[in-house]
Amino acid sequence: MPEFPQATSRFIPDCPALAGGVAANATAAALATLAPAIAVSGLSKRVADASGELTILHPLDFTVQPAETLAIVGASGSGKSTLLGLLAGLDTPSSGKVALAGVDIFALDEDGRAALRMAQLGFVFQSFQLLAHLTALENVMLPLELRGDAQARAQAEAMLGRVGLGARLGHYPKYLSGGEQQRVALARAFVTAPPLLFADEPTGSLDAATGEAVIQLMFELNRERASTLVLVTHDPHIAARCGRIITIAAGRLV
Repeated sequence: MPEFPQATSRFIPDCPALAGGVAANATAAALATLAPAIAVSGLSKRVADASGELTILHPLDFTVQPAETLAIVGASGSGKSTLLGLLAGLDTPSSGKVALAGVDIFALDEDGRAALRMAQLGFVFQSFQLLAHLTALENVMLPLELRGDAQARAQAEAMLGRVGLGARLGHYPKYLSGGEQQRVALARAFVTAPPLLFADEPTGSLDAATGEAVIQLMFELNRERASTLVLVTHDPHIAARCGRIITIAAGRLV
């Protein structure tokens, strides 16, 4: 199985001096020497339907740089979520390649892709995807425990405190509001300090005020950790907070 980088290999530590021009230029130069965080080449997805074959994504080519924030926008059914699932290796393409930090994820087998996701990715889903039989604390501890982290509990407690849920550690998801569940999901996604964070309509199940609070928190955490963020959204105001926007229409980049 091909080797892939450890979770910290593309991680750029916080540095207050980055506000200065010299440090910022040095950081930009350092980023330029890295492989793209994501490189997409000829990526397409087709599925069989009653009429024969349906093309969900026509061949796509683009790159995302380390620490970049990218919004993927488009109408419902345009292929946004399909693309995000392919970038994460949760689905397989009909053709093409996705390289994460230089690693062709579809050259890996299913176990290899799962291991890469554990090391490199955080994923925030619209529907939260919390495990109902685990408490908030246990949900956030899970990715740390899966990689054998001896400090899983302490790190999960600290992360839940960071998202304002220090008093809700022992609550099961059904006893948390939608906004609280999404904050648990954010804590779980960020607790391993992943170099890449994917978010699929993270406010789609929330009211406007709660969604705004969650988005503020997500961008704040992402800035602190200098991770690469790819966000699927239908909301132009959320997309405008990203450094770059790409639009998909009928499975094509426009």
